[in-house]
Amino acid sequence: MAAIRSPAPGQSLTAGVLPDLRPCLDNLVTEDDTPVDNMFSEKQQRLLTEPLYSSWDAGRLFLAAANVGLFYAVRQPPLVPDAFLSLDVEVTGDWLAKEHRSYFLWEFGKAPEAVVEIVSNTEGGETTDKMLKYAQIGILYYAIYDPALAVQPEPLRVFVLRDKSYEPCSGEWLPVLGLGLTLWQGRFENWETVWLRWCDRHGRVIPTGAERALEEHLRAERLAAQLRGLGVNPNEL
Repeated sequence: MAAIRSPAPGQSLTAGVLPDLRPCLDNLVTEDDTPVDNMFSEKQQRLLTEPLYSSWDAGRLFLAAANVGLFYAVRQPPLVPDAFLSLDVEVTGDWLAKEHRSYFLWEFGKAPEAVVEIVSNTEGGETTDKMLKYAQIGILYYAIYDPALAVQPEPLRVFVLRDKSYEPCSGEWLPVLGLGLTLWQGRFENWETVWLRWCDRHGRVIPTGAERALEEHLRAERLAAQLRGLGVNPNEL
């Protein structure tokens, strides 16, 4: 089952529940093979998950995923965030098992701390139905990225949950996550545009694995150049 680190390490809140009292997943559709709506959204989703695993020093367990069902009630269809981040949880055992294919709140014992929605049209309900449901299930931070300004007057709006409803907040630093959100102009996978990125307290984006590898290569090149300037051949060290 999906394990969390509360109340005891390695044990979920449902670990002690008798098997016949736990929700039956047999009739739940955890994936329907519906593709993402456009190429930009697909890339943006990965840019919100891959850097966390490649470069973020969270200091704790976490689960980041894109376009995965978020089941909050047995008899309700799931929400499918473009990206979410849940702290202090992990999946143990077989990732292909049905109970691990989606994010079941009754398995993890908690809602994700943050959800990001990427607007691609006016029919997604990001500022209406989805916002209400995310508040109801207790998502602490909710971000809406609308690069085409289809449903809101600015590209990025971030909200924090207070008294069971959302209030606008600055996304520059989200203290519970230890991360911020920022708009970044740059190139990702040969596509130059404005992207939504996770960042640190100083506004520096969390690099992708490729960006970090390039940074390390350039650092090594600078060091080699300094050594050559001192008359030292770095290849002989």
